[in-house]
Amino acid sequence: MAGSFFKRRVLTLLDYKTEKFIVAKNKKVGLLYRLIQLSIIGYIIGWVFVSKKGYQETDEAIQSSVITKLKGVALTNTSESGLQVWGPEDYVIPPQGEAVLFVVTNFLETPHQKLGYCAETPRVLSGHCRDDKDCEKGKMVVAGHGIMSGRCLGSDKNSTGSCEIYGWCPVERTFKPKRPTLTNAQNFTIYIKNFIKFPKFQFSKSNVLETTDDSYLKKCRYDEELHPYCPIFFLGDITRRAGYNFQDMDTLGGSIGVMIEWDCDLDKDYSNCNPQYHFTRLDISGSNKTIAKGFNFRHTRYFKNAAGESYRSLFKVYGVQFNIMVHGKAGKFSIVPTAINIASGLALMGAGTVFCDMVLLYLMKEGTAYRERKFEGSADNSAECKKEQAPLAALG
Repeated sequence: MAGSFFKRRVLTLLDYKTEKFIVAKNKKVGLLYRLIQLSIIGYIIGWVFVSKKGYQETDEAIQSSVITKLKGVALTNTSESGLQVWGPEDYVIPPQGEAVLFVVTNFLETPHQKLGYCAETPRVLSGHCRDDKDCEKGKMVVAGHGIMSGRCLGSDKNSTGSCEIYGWCPVERTFKPKRPTLTNAQNFTIYIKNFIKFPKFQFSKSNVLETTDDSYLKKCRYDEELHPYCPIFFLGDITRRAGYNFQDMDTLGGSIGVMIEWDCDLDKDYSNCNPQYHFTRLDISGSNKTIAKGFNFRHTRYFKNAAGESYRSLFKVYGVQFNIMVHGKAGKFSIVPTAINIASGLALMGAGTVFCDMVLLYLMKEGTAYRERKFEGSADNSAECKKEQAPLAALG
């Protein structure tokens, strides 16, 4: 008896089971089902495959190299330095070739500084004093320019003086510039050379026109329509494309982001993979009300006189910082993402069937009748089961 029961259980593994389908003559549910089908098909074809190119394998690990070069000459005439000519080697910091560079448009110079003793500037609050006790010898002035000597200069009972310091004297000149010094900096040109590679597809390209004309880069300027592969820009044109006039930042400085985006469909021709440039100003917030607007820093130039004594000129330079950022994505047909997205679409179609079943069985007035036809129960009667299974066994 036990052997017979075990044999029946094993044989049931060889049975084939198929679903039972019921045709529901309900136009409302039928229309809803077709609308769901059309929506899913439209989503798969329109969004997944056409818009998002779900049939492609993608590579976003772009490898990039950026080389920059500036050209232009400016003439300055200040009381400290007199008449001077500024070239790229003077106004580009750090030296040319970096993806982040700073172009000087304005400066304040404190010339002929020598190591010695002088009064700390009154603008440094930690250097204020009323007597010598406030100037502890050997103590550094916080955010100041040197080390306290122990003397308080220029103070009396009715006023506050400044501590004497040992440092580079005279201390830095402190005032806010009113106009730029390098007045024609907007006409300087910047050459941005970018090489990119998508390693997954072994695809590489440059933003420079592939031509044998050696004079092309000497005469071209970037234009979206006429010269998209000329990577030479006027500085004033870059700020204009970012939504600002160059004069908005040539006095106190600013920061501009230059984004080069490569969105390449490698199923198309090589010539369809083109760089797209985007420009934005980075040193201001959305409200444009910030005390941090602008960009400046200090640097020095050191000299020695005939007697061998060292001195220096301190420059507080204002200018425009350019941050060149490269982003990209490449895609190419692959059977794997295509199959995955098609399978996902078929799964969504199945979800539509489940949803319509829920509406038909539980939200319609005729739901009880549909449930009785869809779900059949079997009585626990072995004789009746054998009777029902006899015709099926004859088919086997």
